[in-house]
Amino acid sequence: MTKKLVKGNIALCEGAITAGLKSYFGYPITPQNEIPSYFSRKMVELGRVFIQAESEIAAASMVLGAAVTGARAMTSSSSPGISLKQEAISYMAGMQVPALIVNVQRGGPGLGNISSSQSDYFQAVKGGGHGDYKIIVIAPNSAQEMYDTAYDAFDLAEKYRTPVMILTDGIIGQMMEPIEFNRPEKKEFKEKEWVLNGSKGREPRSIKSLLMKDGVLEKHNVKLQEKYKLISESEVKYELYMTEDAEIIITAYGISSRIAKSAVKLARKNGIKAGLLRPKTLWPFPSEVISSLAKPNVKFLSVELSHGQMVEDVKLAVNGKSDVGFLGKAGGGLVTEQEIIKKMQSKV
Repeated sequence: MTKKLVKGNIALCEGAITAGLKSYFGYPITPQNEIPSYFSRKMVELGRVFIQAESEIAAASMVLGAAVTGARAMTSSSSPGISLKQEAISYMAGMQVPALIVNVQRGGPGLGNISSSQSDYFQAVKGGGHGDYKIIVIAPNSAQEMYDTAYDAFDLAEKYRTPVMILTDGIIGQMMEPIEFNRPEKKEFKEKEWVLNGSKGREPRSIKSLLMKDGVLEKHNVKLQEKYKLISESEVKYELYMTEDAEIIITAYGISSRIAKSAVKLARKNGIKAGLLRPKTLWPFPSEVISSLAKPNVKFLSVELSHGQMVEDVKLAVNGKSDVGFLGKAGGGLVTEQEIIKKMQSKV
C-alpha cells in the first residue's frame, strides 16, 4: 500500500469521505481551517453537500437537520467554535441522532491563540452542553489515526445513535506524516428505522428532545443512562507501553502521548522503570485498566497541555491506591521529554 504525506486535518477528511460522509457544515477557525477548505473542493467534486454556514451555531444545527434524515453528517471547529455548537450537540444527544463533531483544539480560555492545546477535555467528556448526557470522545495521536478514527466514527455513532467527537489538537491537525489510505469505500448502509425520510406507506415518525408530559423525560434519561453504561462496558480503547514492570506510569493522550512515549524510552535508558498508558477513548475512559495497574509501589504522572483536567479522572480511577502527579502546560507551550523525565525523577 502506497503511503502519502498529508496533514492530519486532511487525513481526517479522507477518512470521513471514505466512510460515506454525505454532508459537511462548517465555519472557519484556525487551526482546523484545512478541513472546511479541503471539503469545499472535494465534496463538490463528489457531488456531496458542503455548506459554509453563517456561524458555528448554524453549522451544528444543519448537522442535526441532515443527520435526522439518515445522512452521514459532520462539522468541525476549534475550541471557541465548539463552545458555540454545544446547544445543538446536547439536542443531538437528547434526540439520539448520530453525527461526527471534530475539535482541533487551540489555546484558551476566550479566543486565546491558535497554538495547540488540550484544555477542552472537561468540555468534551463531562457534557459541555446542558443536561445529563455523554458523547463518545476519541483522541487520535497521529495523522494515520486521524484517518482511521474518522472512518470508524460514523459506524460507532450509528451503532449507539449518539454524537461522536474526535478531540484532537493543533499539532496533530497541522503536522504532516506518511499515512496509508487503506480502508474500503463505504457505499451501502444498514437501513435506519428511526430516520425522517417521508412516511409514505408507513406510520409517521418523530424525533424530538422536548418531552413535556409527566415522567416522560425522566424515563428518557434513564434510557440514555442505560445506553451510556453499555458504551462504557463495550467501547473503551487504550494503548499500554512498557507498563508490565513500570514503577511510574505516564497517562497522556494526543500529542502529549507522543512526547511521553519518547520520554519513557529515554527514562528506561536512564534506569527509570517508566511506562505509558494512552487513552484512545477519553469517554468512555479506561478507568478499570488504570485501577488494575494502581498499586502502592506504582506512581502515576498525568501529562497534558492544560493546567490539569484528565488528571482528575486518573485520580478517580486510581482511587487512592497510588500517588498521582501532574505535569502540564497551557497557552501553546509543549511539554518536553526532559521536563517529563525531571518530573519522573522527583517522583521515584
